[in-house]
Amino acid sequence: MPPKFGRVFWTLNTIEMWERLAYYNLRVMAPIYIMQADNPGGLHLTAMDKGTIYAWWAAFQSLLPIVTGGFADRYGFKKTLGCSVVMMMAGYLMIAGLRDVAFISNYWGFFTGVMVLATGTAFFKPSIQGALALNLTKENSSVGWGLFYWVVNVGAFLGHYLPSLLLALSALLPGVLHAEANSPGAWRNLFLASALFSSLNLGLLLVLKDTPTGASKTESPGAVLLRTVQGILEPRLLAWMAIMSCFWLMMYQLWDLQPNFIADWVDSRGMAEGLRWLPSSLYQTLVQQTTRGPMIPQQVLLSANALFIILGVVGMAWLTRHLRTLTAMLFGMLLATAGVLVAGLTPSAWVLVLGILFFSLGEMATGPKKSEYLALIAPPGKKGLYLGYVNIPVGVGVYAGSQLAGHVYGQYGEKAGLALRYLAEQTPLGAGRAWDGNVASLEQTLGVTRPEAMLKLQAVTGLDATAATRLLWDTYHPQLHVWLPFAAIGILAAGALWIFGRQARRWADMNA
Repeated sequence: MPPKFGRVFWTLNTIEMWERLAYYNLRVMAPIYIMQADNPGGLHLTAMDKGTIYAWWAAFQSLLPIVTGGFADRYGFKKTLGCSVVMMMAGYLMIAGLRDVAFISNYWGFFTGVMVLATGTAFFKPSIQGALALNLTKENSSVGWGLFYWVVNVGAFLGHYLPSLLLALSALLPGVLHAEANSPGAWRNLFLASALFSSLNLGLLLVLKDTPTGASKTESPGAVLLRTVQGILEPRLLAWMAIMSCFWLMMYQLWDLQPNFIADWVDSRGMAEGLRWLPSSLYQTLVQQTTRGPMIPQQVLLSANALFIILGVVGMAWLTRHLRTLTAMLFGMLLATAGVLVAGLTPSAWVLVLGILFFSLGEMATGPKKSEYLALIAPPGKKGLYLGYVNIPVGVGVYAGSQLAGHVYGQYGEKAGLALRYLAEQTPLGAGRAWDGNVASLEQTLGVTRPEAMLKLQAVTGLDATAATRLLWDTYHPQLHVWLPFAAIGILAAGALWIFGRQARRWADMNA
């Protein structure tokens, strides 16, 4: 007999869906907005700038729940959710507006808005997941968490398509919201839309029945903090979080680094040509004109990840319902690592989608299970606290991964940077000029900026954009430098989890 879930469960899932829709409407486009050299309305920051922003974004969003989870238990899930939604709305509004403030740089304007958004998310995550955990039982938790992950990816899937539509619609809007596609004004409208989607949760919270946390309501804030720190210092829990941190270090690069890699290197002209049978308005939404011809935008290609999960995560949860959560996570890690290699080592859009399929299968087996595992081993009255811990591996992994990605992509992967390097090493333009390999130094040495680099390379070599891209790919092999280090970390994490799983059979309180 299929498990039954109540109204509170479905209301919580709907709140999660709107929050994720708002978040992914920003997140899938943020890599392009921050650093893509050939986007006319973007900030044109460096890969290291992006890495630093993403590192602190992860730290605030995923490490603050170490504390906020305990406070969600203490003060109640509904109150905490309300405060978090207001804070996230403020973050989106700041991201939309601070670029136009004359005395704030683009870097600090975006950074400040992201930190406010991340803080709001840090209160949201343990509250929504803690309330959800208390509305599930051991018998229905596998399918329940699978459904929750399904809802997350419904929001993610829609969030991948909304930016293309919203950026195009900006050109058709009247008055102050009118803006040409990919202009600064169009980006502003995109971020304002995220604030609007977030606001819909305020109405849902009015009808949400609060879930008792089971924790003390008289505990002082200091006592909550002390209990939080004591719980996290459990050595076996720390070991599990260290392993999962390595996994999420690799995992997040599909969403944070792959957008720039696709925009720079992946050739989807054949796929775009196969869509010409679609109505013109839909075709123009799914295909964009680039210097290399009509291409599928990165956010549309990456939406395959959310689509695969929507189609398969509930089935995966049902198939793995009798498996130990640790065994399911190990299986998922291996699949996701294979997906990173398949998706990352090719310029073919078709092979990329195949890699995303492997990656998505791995995510289905690992993502919901990490929350289920901590919910199952959490002591009574500590669901919010432990579901706050679930974000620690994400925060640590994304912080380290963003810094690593900023270095490897800035030095060895970004097409504009490699175009500058080729001009310096292989053409008369750089002959006899000393440089230290730093992109900023290359710009000064050559007198060519990153946004101008590909056009200059084409002018010097006489190649078109497609041939110049292939020249850089064959000369510098960016795929190997960028993706092999992350895959190696994924393999290391899988081996460590296998050892942990064997040891956990001896621990009744950790063997789930």
